[in-house]
Amino acid sequence: MGLMKAPFFSTGRPLAIILLLPALTLAQALPQQVIQSLKAAGIPENRFGAVVWEAGAAEPVLAHQAQSAFNPASVMKLLTTYAGLELLGPAYSWKTEIYTDGPIEKGRLAGNLYLKGYGDPALTLERVWLLVRDVRQRGVNSIDGDIVADASWFSLPDIDPARFDGEPRRTYNTPPSALMANFNAATVHVSADASQVKLAADPLPAGYSLVNLMKLTGGNCNEELRPNFDLMPGNGFQHLVVSGNFSQACAEKRYVINLGEPALTAAGMFLGLWKESGGSVAGGVAQSVLPANATLLGWKESPPLVSIVRDINKWSNNVMTRQLLLTLGAEKLGAPGTQEKGERVLREWLLKKGLKFHELVIDNGAGLSRIERISPMSMARLLQAAYRGPLFAKLESSLPIVAIDGTMKTRAKGNGVAGNAHLKTGTLNGVKSLAGYVLDNQGRRWIVVSFINHANAELGGTAQDALIEWVYQGMPK
Repeated sequence: MGLMKAPFFSTGRPLAIILLLPALTLAQALPQQVIQSLKAAGIPENRFGAVVWEAGAAEPVLAHQAQSAFNPASVMKLLTTYAGLELLGPAYSWKTEIYTDGPIEKGRLAGNLYLKGYGDPALTLERVWLLVRDVRQRGVNSIDGDIVADASWFSLPDIDPARFDGEPRRTYNTPPSALMANFNAATVHVSADASQVKLAADPLPAGYSLVNLMKLTGGNCNEELRPNFDLMPGNGFQHLVVSGNFSQACAEKRYVINLGEPALTAAGMFLGLWKESGGSVAGGVAQSVLPANATLLGWKESPPLVSIVRDINKWSNNVMTRQLLLTLGAEKLGAPGTQEKGERVLREWLLKKGLKFHELVIDNGAGLSRIERISPMSMARLLQAAYRGPLFAKLESSLPIVAIDGTMKTRAKGNGVAGNAHLKTGTLNGVKSLAGYVLDNQGRRWIVVSFINHANAELGGTAQDALIEWVYQGMPK
């Protein structure tokens, strides 16, 4: 989820870089290979910010545009995940609870069944099935009422999933929710035979229908052509309308898409699995707050936070990060969790650590934002604080390994630095960033931060790869 496309000048003005303090004067300038790569990409040096700093040392050895405020894209996740590890603890887990509001007699629940969420970012379809299984094991076979979703642990304004870039069905635009299942996503399978285009969706929650408006075409398969996915309510259903062209020459393709309102979708997934298990229900899905007289029937816990942080940073998962920010707000300042509370928790935590980042702008804590800002020096100072802290190993191991896994799997292959650096990446249209730790060929650990904010940022990966290779090689003159 690290790559998002949207107009670079989306607000009618350039992506600002704000100079806060005079640039540091250090003996080490940008290495020539980095300068040459920037020139080849058409990126001015003043749109490239970088810090190279030995872990545990008093001062950096390189600082270029280090005090300027850049949009860091998904590198901002380092702030949110490190705070989560320290404030909640690596063993923290989320609960999803099941309640009833009526008696259970002879396998029949005379009332509604409630799903109450507490922000679990990893309530997968398999774990929803375990919730269904728990209810069945408690002897419930039929439900007289509805499957009711309670997402009140978070308080959020209405979020238009198309607001960021006009792509509401893209999974990186999934809005957060206290109750969310399977990342609010479904996989749509598209294939063709000699006469028609065929569709299947998994999971397709109860209350959803799949509408096939795809047209079969001849000719070569256009691998870049993506169907259109629209969600349209009507007659008590959410209609997932799939349209576009698909060639007979194409093999089956799969598209993972963002579904509708997360809490209702979660209830729909539960209901679908409930019926598959042989259970019956008189009603459908609804959303409400748990009544005071409800009885707890069971619950499931998420994997520990340390595992969640690994998934966030390795694969740059936006919605999981947003869930974490809201959870920090709810846990530290009281429910309901809000984005404002989450931001306050982050800022107070930074101040307690002696980290005053005057240029810092926090939006959603995930980097999926046009307004989030941090300087390379502030990010480097954050990574120094993490290095000196007791949870450093947990944070570093959550980052992609260069040329090995996560969002760095295809970067710097064949270079000496391959396998010797843990680096978080960030990519938006007009933004390309990385930050983390590099182990050089002498066994020294270095903090490396590199931000690019420019219309040609997508071409700047070679400059960043040159920087980390230069660090790995011991920074030769």
